[in-house]
Amino acid sequence: MDLLISEQGTGGGIYFLMSEVNIRKKIKLPYVSFCTDEDAYQPIGLMSQRHPHPRAYGTFPRILGRYVREEKVITLEEAVRKASALPAFVLGLRNRGLVKPKYAADLVIFDAHSIGDRASYLQPHQYPSGIRFVLVNGKIVLENGQLTGALPGKALFRGIRD
Repeated sequence: MDLLISEQGTGGGIYFLMSEVNIRKKIKLPYVSFCTDEDAYQPIGLMSQRHPHPRAYGTFPRILGRYVREEKVITLEEAVRKASALPAFVLGLRNRGLVKPKYAADLVIFDAHSIGDRASYLQPHQYPSGIRFVLVNGKIVLENGQLTGALPGKALFRGIRD
């Protein structure tokens, strides 16, 4: 009760439910796409006050660094498909997930030799390594590790072209 009082009735938990063996098995399944259920954070300002799960910063870099490059569980091409085209298809996002004419230019430019997660349970506010640029709707939002201030993102809805 003292903990709930000190945290003003809020709290969270980190649960360890899957083994590494199971994660490797699931990653290989052709119909499994990648996502994260963690909120968005940044290491400074208001969004740094919470203590998130490390996946807030490192879900996709962990897949690309650990399971693709280091352990070779799946290929780089398959991992990119499972993080882009496959979830866009499943979610009904009709002009996302592929690099094609008339599709939104949502791109992450990364170094396959250095991408990886750096966030930990003790220090979760750590940006990943190896990401050079991020484009959202064709606008650069991250350039050489620095946020540009551009905010071109918008809400997406199933089956609706934007």
